This record gives sequence, C-alpha cells and structure tokens, in this order.
Amino acid sequence: QHGSNSLAIQQARAYQAARAGLEWAISQADRGQCAATRTLSLTGSNLAEFDGVVVTCTVQSYSEEGRTVNIYRLNAVAQNGTPGARPDYAFRRLTAVVE
Repeated sequence: QHGSNSLAIQQARAYQAARAGLEWAISQADRGQCAATRTLSLTGSNLAEFDGVVVTCTVQSYSEEGRTVNIYRLNAVAQNGTPGARPDYAFRRLTAVVE
C-alpha cells in the first residue's frame, strides 16, 4: 500500500508540474510568443524533483476576413528522472491548443 500511495502522489506531482509548464506556455502564447522548445525550472518549489519541465510550441497562422489568426499547439512534459531509475518514477504530458 505504501508503494501505491507514493506512486499516486508522484503522479499527482507530475501532473501539477506539467500543468505549470502548460499554463506558462499559454501565457506566452497570449503575448504572441512561441518558443519552439523551452525547459522550465521548478527549483525552490514543492515540485523541484520535476525540475526541467520541457515545453514545446508550434504556431500555425492563417488569414480570416483580412486579419491573421494564430493557432498555438502547446505541449508540456514533466518527469522525475528516467524510466527504471527509481521505483516512484512519474511522467505526465499535457497538451493544449489555443488561438
């Protein structure tokens, strides 16, 4: 049971770390900024073991009624190490599409 609880906690932390990365990317897209790949640091937070959240962004533009519309495809990946390196390894990938 202890192992299951520990893994559930790590999975929840991985989700929160990925969500933090995705929310950061959404705020950047709202400003019209879209870096292809960015690694975010979570050092100093309760999610420090997920330091290095990788955020990617692609943008597709099209014209609608004389104005340019940008569609941002965002991806955030959080993991606490590498698979097999620790018994409570956790991985989460979250995606979003925003205009």
